[in-house]
Amino acid sequence: MAFILVVIYFTCFALIAGGAFSLMWYNLRSINWDKPKPRHPEAPQPGEEVMYVDLAREKLEDLYND
Repeated sequence: MAFILVVIYFTCFALIAGGAFSLMWYNLRSINWDKPKPRHPEAPQPGEEVMYVDLAREKLEDLYND
C-alpha cells in the first residue's frame, strides 16, 4: 500500500514539475517572438507626402536676418 502511495506522489510531482517547466519555457520564448508593432492612427501611409519644418542652421539664420 505504501509503495502505491509513493508512486502516486511522484507521478503527481512529475506532472506538476513538468507543467511548471513547460509554462516557464513558453513564457521565456514568448518574450523573443517578433510581434508586429501597432501603427499610430495618425502615421502617414507609405508614399504619402508629409509637411515638415526645416530647422537647419542656414534657414534659421536667413529667417533671423529677414
